[in-house]
Amino acid sequence: MAEDMALFDYDSERIEKADMETRVAIIGIIVEAESSVESLNQILHEYGAWIVGRMGIPYPQKNINIISIAVDAPQDVISALSGRLGKLPGISSKTAYSKA
Repeated sequence: MAEDMALFDYDSERIEKADMETRVAIIGIIVEAESSVESLNQILHEYGAWIVGRMGIPYPQKNINIISIAVDAPQDVISALSGRLGKLPGISSKTAYSKA
């Protein structure tokens, strides 16, 4: 169900989001396998309606990339996103939630 919620019509996005209780969270992502980048970007695109901002930092000295994603979404959507990211090979992620 949470994955279904991520894929919604962008025209009705504001109406649907306004009716749901959401939380603000940061998802920190470490990319160690470049082969997973396309899948990572596809997943983030699917959840784009919930993403407030994204910052990517290449770290060539360690041959990794660091990505920070700010989201404002229902708890189950955040959990589904985090779970899907964690299943990708060579991708590590952790989620921190606001208390608000």
